[in-house]
Amino acid sequence: MRRKMVAGNWKMHGNLLENKPLLNAIVTNLNGLQEVSFLVCVPYLYLPSVQDTLRNTNIAWGAQNVSQYEKGPYTGEISALMLNDFECGYVIVGHSERRTLFGEDNRTVSEKYQAAQRAGITPILCVGETLEQREAGTTEQVIEEQIASVIKLAGIKSLANAIIAYEPLWAIGTGRTALPEQAQDIHSFIREGLAKQDANIAKDLTILYGGSVKSNNASELFDMPDIDGGLIGGASLIAADFVAICRALHQ
Repeated sequence: MRRKMVAGNWKMHGNLLENKPLLNAIVTNLNGLQEVSFLVCVPYLYLPSVQDTLRNTNIAWGAQNVSQYEKGPYTGEISALMLNDFECGYVIVGHSERRTLFGEDNRTVSEKYQAAQRAGITPILCVGETLEQREAGTTEQVIEEQIASVIKLAGIKSLANAIIAYEPLWAIGTGRTALPEQAQDIHSFIREGLAKQDANIAKDLTILYGGSVKSNNASELFDMPDIDGGLIGGASLIAADFVAICRALHQ
């Protein structure tokens, strides 16, 4: 059975003074809701304090990136085994900002995905197209290649322990949002494509939408049959907005 999930991605935001009241407000307002999984992915250095705050709550925590290497002379990198020290259940891999700003290609993303799984961490695999690719009509080809790279390295069965997030790059931080029907079309394309390789994997796979989900559009998006929740950016930094999105999925 597919899990419903709302995952917050704080990106490079937060500080020790503001994080705790934000988390406390989220915990208080989502306490007791069990039908949906809730998650916040935070900058590395806040993992210890987030772990302390969220332990024994119904909110999970994770990281926003991970090295493809287990250990070694990789200055500035963080391994999946290090994330285990802070009980990270999840890690985002292949976020559009990592791909476009930091040059991560499909192979690198696939290696990070595999490194996370080797350490027992669930990867949230981000896939999506740029505006230029959408206008050129290559959206499906781009996404198919991104997923195929992971399957080639880790196998189709690995998706039983993973989550996919569809991010139309043209709808992130731009104020633009894909229409619910547009998002559904891509989610359906992903699920149907995977079903050709393994019907059970496709049926049970959680696919999140990550294109500027807000409290005022969440319900419409989450009503789509193949959208299982959201990967939330800016709205995850405002407790009331994040809680409203979570409750939209819970309902």
